[in-house]
Amino acid sequence: MMGLFKRIFSRTKKIQGEVLVTGGTGFIGSHTVVDLLESGFSVVIVDNLENSSEKVLDRIEEIVGEKAFEKLTFYEADIRDEEALTSIFDAHDIKNVIHFAGLKAVGESVEKPLEYYDNNIAGTCTLCKVMGNAGCKSIIFSSSSTVYGDPDTLPLTEESPKKPATNPYGWTKWMIEQILTDLYTADPEWDVVLLRYFNPIGAHVSGLIGEDPKGIPNNLVPYIAQTAVGKRDKVHVFGDDYATPDGTGIRDYIHVVDLAAGHVAALQWMQGHTGVEIFNLGTGSGSSVLEVIKAFQTASGQEIPYVIEERRAGDIAQNFADATKAEKILGWKAEKTLEDMVRDSWNWQSKNPEGLEG
Repeated sequence: MMGLFKRIFSRTKKIQGEVLVTGGTGFIGSHTVVDLLESGFSVVIVDNLENSSEKVLDRIEEIVGEKAFEKLTFYEADIRDEEALTSIFDAHDIKNVIHFAGLKAVGESVEKPLEYYDNNIAGTCTLCKVMGNAGCKSIIFSSSSTVYGDPDTLPLTEESPKKPATNPYGWTKWMIEQILTDLYTADPEWDVVLLRYFNPIGAHVSGLIGEDPKGIPNNLVPYIAQTAVGKRDKVHVFGDDYATPDGTGIRDYIHVVDLAAGHVAALQWMQGHTGVEIFNLGTGSGSSVLEVIKAFQTASGQEIPYVIEERRAGDIAQNFADATKAEKILGWKAEKTLEDMVRDSWNWQSKNPEGLEG
């Protein structure tokens, strides 16, 4: 069974009704695992650790406590490894899957499209095949607002049209949504929830887990945070001539803890349902790049130098969500402010200036 490594925490018998979390040691995955464990779920993590660290498991234990942590099992395995996945499903009574695993750097996806299509799309197909064989047909997919492209109108609702993607990463989200929809069409026993995130930032209030990119960050807030601790010289602001109040791009930033709660709400709602449902997870309002930099300066007490660069190809002026469907159906609503998000990001970065491997 190549590539399979199991780390068992006080597991003496097969637990009924476990949740499999692919990519569960990553940024959003780890925060969701914390929420699941604190909500009483038994969790199985599958992660190949390509974009994360096994050290996050110790941090999760510190957050949730030893008793809750006993309900966690971790496997180092790749979702493309059908034999390993099959063995995991054979060993557990998995009822639901939350699927985060995937490569996620936009620029890298342009340089390495085959890796992205193989990892993200082929991996999802293998996962779904193994799930179906095991009789587990309930999946929550970590999708993205990138599927909306350059919006015709704002805010974006779940009825807003999907647009052609501008990079291979975006296409993988677009196509996996279609694959899961087609899977339900072929077999109506499937229960599929597509969660379209907007821009996750922040960290757990403890400062024990947060966004820990390997190499140069691809997202704004980790880059700002690393600039604040001196790892980067300055923040690069791409474009200040958009049709926005200060000329910089506006995005709907959502706290990762709110986002994790959205997954738990979706998991609790979908029990017994079948079909395909789409939910936007966002705050419903946007903040500009310069507003985020200013908020981070206030939270950290650090000067954040920045330089204005040319616009990047494929960037849009603004987008933000209409998340009322999630509130009405799931009973979920984002609660944390931009100030909360940057405060918690700074708390994580200042306590872990070199990340988990530091």
